[in-house]
Amino acid sequence: METNNNEITQKELMLRGTAWSTASNFISRLLGVIYVIPWFIWMGKYATQANALFNMGYNVYAYFLLISTTGLNVAIAKQIAKYNSLGQTEHSYQLIRSTMKLMLGLGLFFSFVMYITSPIFASMSGSDQQLIPVMHSLSLAVLIFPIMSIIRGIFQGHNNIKPYALSQIAEQIVRVIWMLIATYMVMKLGSGNYVEAVIHSTFAAFIGMIASMLVLVFYLNKEGLLKKIFAKPVMDIKIDAKGLLWETIKESIPFIVTGSAIQAFQLIDQWTFINSMLLFTKLPKAQLMELFGYFNANPAKITMILIAVAASIGGVGIALLTENYVKKDMHAAAKLIINNITMLFMFLLPALTGAIILAKPLYVVFYGVTVPTAISLFRVVLLQVILLALYSLLAPMLQALFENKRAMLYFAYGVIVKLVLQIPSIYLFHAYGPLLATTFGLLLPIVLMIRRLHQVTKFNRNLLFRQILLLAILTAVMGIVVVLGNWILGYFLSTDGRSASLLYLLIIGGLGFSIYGYLTLVTHQLDKLIGDRRAENLRRKFKIA
Repeated sequence: METNNNEITQKELMLRGTAWSTASNFISRLLGVIYVIPWFIWMGKYATQANALFNMGYNVYAYFLLISTTGLNVAIAKQIAKYNSLGQTEHSYQLIRSTMKLMLGLGLFFSFVMYITSPIFASMSGSDQQLIPVMHSLSLAVLIFPIMSIIRGIFQGHNNIKPYALSQIAEQIVRVIWMLIATYMVMKLGSGNYVEAVIHSTFAAFIGMIASMLVLVFYLNKEGLLKKIFAKPVMDIKIDAKGLLWETIKESIPFIVTGSAIQAFQLIDQWTFINSMLLFTKLPKAQLMELFGYFNANPAKITMILIAVAASIGGVGIALLTENYVKKDMHAAAKLIINNITMLFMFLLPALTGAIILAKPLYVVFYGVTVPTAISLFRVVLLQVILLALYSLLAPMLQALFENKRAMLYFAYGVIVKLVLQIPSIYLFHAYGPLLATTFGLLLPIVLMIRRLHQVTKFNRNLLFRQILLLAILTAVMGIVVVLGNWILGYFLSTDGRSASLLYLLIIGGLGFSIYGYLTLVTHQLDKLIGDRRAENLRRKFKIA
């Protein structure tokens, strides 16, 4: 009976955490996509080049964010959960105190490194001098991010995702407001220099982080954690602060290595595509920047919403999986793994199917009417999202079971495959080449991680397969309805403008959402995502037996 109660409590924690984390990731990512519409319009004929430049800066910046935290934000959540489950709460606070001091130093160091190495990264990316001031503006955000990420890790370790989530939303709202105001002033009221507008847009990351820090400090104080963190250590408890910090750093190294997969693959694309294409073709650099925007920068704004949901699901499960592993409760760990993967597919399968079918109006809403190549590349990127999301989910789950060395080894295998295939793929398939190399680079570690998770927890593979198969069938039914609706509506409504495309998406997207929602309620699949009580209320409301 106690085991059942424990499983129910963990499921409730999981659902609550998943709800907050998913909502914050979705809202913040959605804001990060919606701003593109006015931003693209104001950039005018330079829009795709501006977005490519923006994304090049952010690709390098994202890697510096990852390195500057040394993965401690996720690792500290794991360690806090571990010490709290063992009743050693003072160890947690001592660890937090020591880690905060370290992160202040790391933020200063990596901010300086990013600033002075900007010319090198700009040259490697093939963008000449334009990327240098963009990276300079982003280096300021690196200063704040490490300490901010540690505070988020504190809340995650206590299974309190709400402050973490609200800080993300605040960060994005303030960032987007600053970006849009600055871009409008430069492009419409000022010089009209798109590079200057991009610089102001990337500087908004620093402003957004200040807003996030204010939210986090407010909740630290509200939850009573602020006083405990800055209180004097209990004198009669001997705590090896350096030992705890070193233990956490060792735990964090695998997180930074495996967590950098998406950024690593994007940087490989950034550092090889333009320079390789200059050797293989006679296309001008401006056109190559546009092609880079078509397969990298433009789709990323949309696809990262889906990938972020996967990462949020995986992040919520880390502390609970670690707790089960420490307590040797592999049955509960296996159930969490199945629930995580099932929830991922429940969201991704219909979302990707609908997005691929409606790729043209979806792209036009954000980026305007474009060439067929852009739509074709967009569809290929959408197909690849399932692999990116699976990797983002599986890697932290594997590390939550203390399989750190294997996780790093699997990541290394994937990078090697990517590097080996990258240049030949670019030579043969041009803009499609990097996408093909990434696909094979992700497939190998995903297969290996699933196999290892099963070896450790013995989760029921047949049960997982049946659940995914059912979701695939429901998605297929939805897809058939969406294709028919798309075909019929195409006779009456064009997708050549933003307004018409938005209306198109609302009609067909709403149809697909309704069909899938109904099917998951009938089959009780939605219960796993929103909880039994809410799902039952929806069935009563819509009179579903």
